[in-house]
Amino acid sequence: MRAGLGAAVGLLALLPALNALPTDHALHVSDFIVSVTGKWICYAILALSLDLAWGYAGILSLGHGAFFALGGYAIGMHLMRLIGPRGAYGHPVLPDFMVFLGYTQLPWFWRGFEYFPYAALMVLLVPGALALVVGFLAFRSRITGVYLSILTQAMTYALMLAFFRNDMGFGGNNGFTDFKELLGMPLATPRARAALFYASLVALVAAFLICSVLTRTKYGRVLTAIRDAESRARFLGYDTARHKLFAFVLSAMLAGLAGALYVPQVGIINPGEFNPGNSIEAVIWVAVGGRGTLVGAVLGAFSVNALKTWLTSAAPDLWLFALGGLFVVVTLFLPRGLIGVFDRLRKGRAP
Repeated sequence: MRAGLGAAVGLLALLPALNALPTDHALHVSDFIVSVTGKWICYAILALSLDLAWGYAGILSLGHGAFFALGGYAIGMHLMRLIGPRGAYGHPVLPDFMVFLGYTQLPWFWRGFEYFPYAALMVLLVPGALALVVGFLAFRSRITGVYLSILTQAMTYALMLAFFRNDMGFGGNNGFTDFKELLGMPLATPRARAALFYASLVALVAAFLICSVLTRTKYGRVLTAIRDAESRARFLGYDTARHKLFAFVLSAMLAGLAGALYVPQVGIINPGEFNPGNSIEAVIWVAVGGRGTLVGAVLGAFSVNALKTWLTSAAPDLWLFALGGLFVVVTLFLPRGLIGVFDRLRKGRAP
């Protein structure tokens, strides 16, 4: 499995180089393939973050899309501040949507986002702070199972409604777009596309290593025990709320990182990213790949999104039916996901 994962990372790393070949070259890879694969890598980081919370801590979060979107909005605020007088209204400080809505000065919470280090810090701190508050209140009250899932889903839905409001200062329904540059590099260039691709790939490998090391420590074993029998772990003297809170906050920060890498690649962020359906779809990625395996989360994110990309072009009306059917089949017949199938095939048994 490790060899296969290493080979997959090596093949992914070749894509931008193959994209730079002449278009008539046999090994040339199109701009579309590089762009869509970059998005899938970000989704894989999101799936990893959810697998840490759900697969190892037993926290079925239906709100990880909110953490992903908050990370995207944080980097989006930085990108909007960098536009400056190049916007449609030519204002040196205010983004175009603020000029259009009649703002006379920059809101206080936008200050500092003109600096990349500050924005990068907010990418991690904002989702982490939200997870800390929600997790502390929920775990201290011993809210678990479906009740916790509903709570996280309500959280992301409330954020979606809030961010749709124009008076919130986040662009309302249109969100942020028309980005110009990042770290002095114009975004609408092959060089920027390759740089963001490699940054996402490095982040995926780093996130995988962090989660892999963490889950193999004593803390990871306790986390798994909490997932399987929280009451017994509590009776043995472990502070289950603290263990779960750390995993939940770390997973939220990883989800925010995924969102921050995603936004410059797609060129837009709007409240639609808070849609609870996105969080549910991330759960399906993890379930299809194999919960509690890390590798399965990455595999599920790539495979389900590859299917989505093909099916939404071939038969757009069938995608939601296919997604729901896939989840039902995996739940009933493949509880360990694709990783379970591979394990059975390796051992010479039928799936």
